[in-house]
Amino acid sequence: MLKSIPRPLIFFRPLMSQMTPSSTATFTTTTQKPHIRGVVFDMDGTLTVPVIDFPAMYKAVLGDQQYLSIKSQYPSGIDILHLIETWDPLQQQKAYEIIADFERQGLDHLQIMPGATQLCGFLDSKNIRKGLITRNVKTSVDIFHLKFGMTFSPALSREFRPCKPDPAPLLHICSTWEVLPDEVIMIGDSLKDDVVCGKKAGAYTCLLDETGRYDSPEYASVEHKPDFTVSSLTEVQSLLETQFDLRP
Repeated sequence: MLKSIPRPLIFFRPLMSQMTPSSTATFTTTTQKPHIRGVVFDMDGTLTVPVIDFPAMYKAVLGDQQYLSIKSQYPSGIDILHLIETWDPLQQQKAYEIIADFERQGLDHLQIMPGATQLCGFLDSKNIRKGLITRNVKTSVDIFHLKFGMTFSPALSREFRPCKPDPAPLLHICSTWEVLPDEVIMIGDSLKDDVVCGKKAGAYTCLLDETGRYDSPEYASVEHKPDFTVSSLTEVQSLLETQFDLRP
C-alpha cells in the first residue's frame, strides 16, 4: 500500500482508495507538481528479488558476537562496507572474499523483481532517465544487464567510491545527466543506504518495503525518512503519475 511523507512546502490531501488510515499524503494541491527527469534504482532487493542472506553474510564476516553487538548499535542496519574500510589490509581482503562468495551464490538465483520490467518500460515511454546505484560489484551489474535486457546509465557499483549511503554516487549521476538532485527520485529497499543516499543528495526518495518491516517501532526515530513508501514496484507508476510532472 502506498504511503508518503510530505516534503517541505508541498501540501497534500489523502487519496482514500490508495491510502491506509495512518497514511498522510498523495496529490499535491496548492503547488505545482515537482518535475522528475530521472529515476535512480537500487539493484539487490529492488530491481532483483533478494537472494543474499545478509545476516548470514555479516556473521561470516564479523563473527556472531561482533555482529550482535554492532546490530544493537545500528538498528536500521549494518554498513558492512564502511566498517571493513577501517580494518587492516589483510582483514579487508578476507572480508571481501567472504562477501564476494555470497554474491556469486546470489547470481546463480538472480530473478527480476515483479513489476520492474513494466515500470522501466513506462519510464522509457516517458523518456525518463534510468540510473542504478548498488553496493554490489560491477560484475553483478553487467550480468544483470545481460540477463534481463535492461539498460541503466550510469550504473554505479561499489567500485565507485565513496559508495552509498554517501550521496556521492547519486550526485555523480545528477551531474552526468545535467539535472538537479530535486529532479530525481531514488528508489530502493534500504532505509540506511538508499533513503539516506537520496536524502543527503537532495533527491526525492521512495522506500520499497514489501513486508512492512520498516513499520517496526525501532525505525520510528531514524533521522532520514523516505518521502514515499511502497510495498511493490507495481505501485511506483501510479505514484509517479500522481505526484510528479513527468515531462522529460
